[in-house]
Amino acid sequence: MTLVRKNDQMWPTFPSLIDNFLSRDWMDWSNMNFSNTNTTLPAVNIKETKDDYKIEVAAPGLSKKDFKINLENNQLTISSEKESTKKEEDDNYSRREFSYQSFTRTFNLPEHEVDGDKIAASYNDGILTIQIPKKEEAKPKPARMIKIA
Repeated sequence: MTLVRKNDQMWPTFPSLIDNFLSRDWMDWSNMNFSNTNTTLPAVNIKETKDDYKIEVAAPGLSKKDFKINLENNQLTISSEKESTKKEEDDNYSRREFSYQSFTRTFNLPEHEVDGDKIAASYNDGILTIQIPKKEEAKPKPARMIKIA
């Protein structure tokens, strides 16, 4: 009896290729969120308060030196690249595993609302937090009574 081994290498990727093609938003040219290594993008929370906007990026396993944050023409870009090598040796066996991950996320900030000079960032417990303060003129004003003359 001869065993025949079926080569399934191409077929598991074929449905995902079709899903990827059909799920893309081809008309959204402003979509600037991508990963160079075909990995998932980190999840992002955006919160608005009366004083600022807060962006939280879930990126466990990274350190603050792995991130780059850039502001240009009211576009805030968050990117990261990390490469690591793991080597194991045992008698006659040697194994290496390379790991490379990168991502870029871009956000369009409200043009006349934010104070780009006062943006601050911190990284704690796997969460990158970016605080984007609002300009004074963009903050909501309290209600006031207007007297009729």
